[in-house]
Amino acid sequence: MRIAIAGGGLGGLTLARILHRHGIDAVVYEREEGRSARSQGGMLDLHPESGQKALADAGLTGHFRSQARPEGEEHRILDPAGRALVHHTPEPGSFSGRPEIDRGALRDLLLDSLPDGTVAWHHRLIAATPRPSGGFALTFDGGRSADCEVLVGADGARSAVRPLLTDATLSPVATLVELSIADADRRHPELAELVGPGNLWCIGVSQILAAQRQGDGSIRVGISLPADDRPLDAYRGKRALLAMFDGWAPRLTALIEAADGPPAPRRIEAMPTAARWTHKPGLTLIGDAAHLMPPVGEGANQAMLDAATLAAELAANPADPDSAIQAYEEAMFARIHPIAEMSARVQAMMLSPTAADDVVRFFAPHPTS
Repeated sequence: MRIAIAGGGLGGLTLARILHRHGIDAVVYEREEGRSARSQGGMLDLHPESGQKALADAGLTGHFRSQARPEGEEHRILDPAGRALVHHTPEPGSFSGRPEIDRGALRDLLLDSLPDGTVAWHHRLIAATPRPSGGFALTFDGGRSADCEVLVGADGARSAVRPLLTDATLSPVATLVELSIADADRRHPELAELVGPGNLWCIGVSQILAAQRQGDGSIRVGISLPADDRPLDAYRGKRALLAMFDGWAPRLTALIEAADGPPAPRRIEAMPTAARWTHKPGLTLIGDAAHLMPPVGEGANQAMLDAATLAAELAANPADPDSAIQAYEEAMFARIHPIAEMSARVQAMMLSPTAADDVVRFFAPHPTS
């Protein structure tokens, strides 16, 4: 059974690792030129029931704990005047919650767990053509080709595999502008203290100024705004961003002023919450390719759990991969639908005019009966 995984992100690598543990080979085709081709993004909080479970299935819990930061779970929420609305502090050294790990470190951990040659770098899939005898002929940018019996699309938001299964469209849900402050403890100790070891959200009317401490000591700054028709160039200057936060406490807007380099804006998109497809032999999707959601903490976790679920089904029924894929898809659809709906509600809540009050209620402890 030749398995091709399109995409070497966290979902694709987790799938390859768990299959390898079961003695099933797979090739991961990744468009990047190598593991260091670009920054992999910020910190992730891995949930016990999803991301951490997948790492346990991959036999990598010990490696994860050696690099994770339980203190990164600390969460501070402020209003535009800088007043504290919520301050969550995790139990020191505890891995029972959702410890943070650098996305790049997690990807390296997964890459290091795979045999040499598992990842075919610089292979951007541009076409997958069904073969008369079953499986797919794969064509990559640059003219290279390969074939497989099973193709798994783990290739993210702009998946090249998704159109083979569904015509679901992406809709804009927000605009995100990212900035970074390097060596914050030494260069900007006041901002390092403001952000703390984890996450900071400053919530206004339909706008959020957020910051997150990274494992390398930098601070990743993110500005979230409702989706609109303005070109992204409108968000590329600090002066324009600061104007959007006029009247906010200067110690908060200092996060924008202190950033190194120009702002990097992008659209945030999502698939319909009820998106699903009719099964086709030898073909399936995991992660953002299957169920792109707003970035409210579930994307990477659910991608890794997708991978663990699919790998378990294929390992349990290697002689009939189509039955294994169908079992995975039905379980995934049932699991993802409520999570996608919750993610959409949270995204809308975070950028609503009453976001501050709504978020305080959302994070407030619920009384037990």
